[in-house]
Amino acid sequence: MRAVLATGNAGKLRELRALLAGRGVDLEPQSAFGIDPPPETGTSFVANALLKARHAAHLTGLPAIADDSGIEVDALGGRPGVHSARFAGEGAGDEANLRRLLGELSAVPDARRSARYRCVIVFVRSHEDSRPVIADGTWEGRIARAPRGTGGFGYDPVFEVPGTGRTAAELEPAEKNALGHRGQALRALLTELDAKGILYRP
Repeated sequence: MRAVLATGNAGKLRELRALLAGRGVDLEPQSAFGIDPPPETGTSFVANALLKARHAAHLTGLPAIADDSGIEVDALGGRPGVHSARFAGEGAGDEANLRRLLGELSAVPDARRSARYRCVIVFVRSHEDSRPVIADGTWEGRIARAPRGTGGFGYDPVFEVPGTGRTAAELEPAEKNALGHRGQALRALLTELDAKGILYRP
């Protein structure tokens, strides 16, 4: 099955291709079709994921997969949440977002730095699909005081993984896929797609 991934994020494409290996899915990023992402106007991860998937499906005529994910920090009342990718402003990069997060948490003690990654991933057969397949995943952790590691992307360098002594950016890709919110969400999505007979079963 040929499908479009409704993101321009190279890290997400790399992770999802690895997780879909051997499942008969030829996944292409929307950038390969010259598609720009739509404004993320949803107030929830589900709303934004569906908005992105329907946009890509409409412009390509292909089934689409999209995710929306972010980090929720308890000491910040759940922020940045759906605004994670633009926490430091529209067009902000990972480094600027990390600086703002660490700045806002500078006076927060270690015991109150709990956080979680959330991911919602959706599959639509077409932009008019009235029965999208929706799955989600959650990864609990805490925010470190300084970035560590060179892997991953986004907030990974400051997301400490319980029981490992490492941040998500210090994990091997296979470890991150096994533990992480996106891996959890995609595995749940694959289970649903299998149940509906949509995917190839190795």
